[in-house]
Parts: sequence; C-alpha cells; structure tokens
Amino acid sequence: MKTLLLAFIFALLSRSALAQGAPPQGAPNQPYTVEYYYKVQWGHQQEFLQLFLKNHYPLLKKTVESGRMLSVKIETPAYHMSEDSRWDYRVTIRFKDSTVATTANPQEAEFIKQLWPDQDTYKREEQRRFEILLAHWDLPVSEITPH
Repeated sequence: MKTLLLAFIFALLSRSALAQGAPPQGAPNQPYTVEYYYKVQWGHQQEFLQLFLKNHYPLLKKTVESGRMLSVKIETPAYHMSEDSRWDYRVTIRFKDSTVATTANPQEAEFIKQLWPDQDTYKREEQRRFEILLAHWDLPVSEITPH
C-alpha cells in the first residue's frame, strides 16, 4: 500500500513538473528572440558599455544588415536590484528563425576583419571587455500573447 501511495504521489508531481515547462518556441521559419544579459564588475559599467559599443555592436548591426538578425536592442535597468539578481545590460536580438539563432554565422570572421582592420587592438579590447564581466547568460524567450 505504501509503495502504491508513493507511486501515485510521484505521478502527480511528475505531471505538475512537466506542465510548468517553458512554452514551445515559435514555428519553423518564424522570428526567434534571445535576451543576452551582462553583469559587470562594480565601477566598470561605462568601460564595458564603451567597449561593447565599439567592438561588438557594429558586428551585430552588420549581421542585421545581412538578414540573419531582424533587430538588436540594448537596455539597462532604470533602478537598482539586489546583487544576486543584478544585471547591467540586456541585449535583445530577434533572429530570422531558430536555426539562424542556434548556428554559427559563417560570415562572422569576415565581418570582424572588415570592421576592425587592426586585429591586435580589437582582440585586446575584446579581452578587456570579458575581463570586467562577472556573468553573462542567454535567455531564449517565447511570445505567448494571445492573438
């Protein structure tokens, strides 16, 4: 009897856990959105933003121009948060579709060479941007607003 009761409780909990999963992503060949969060060492937020705008944003814009991405938006919170939930910058990218979002851009190396002929400076500044970064996470999001 005890085993049967435990099995029943486990079955209920399993169904509940499955029901709380993330909603499915959009249909194939539909835009796919990912939010990229950056948490920077205290006192280095401006330095990070300047390096990001100089050495990464142009690459994102070039990728939008190529058609792989539909849009790029950069945001920062207006108010403070607790340290455990703090993030300094959110970059929201709408990709052409989920395949493009989850595969490497075959043109990226070419774009980087075009945009930054001085590769030594580019690499040094990108290294610095990551040195002052405390955390970075990517969050694919699904729109669930009823139509």
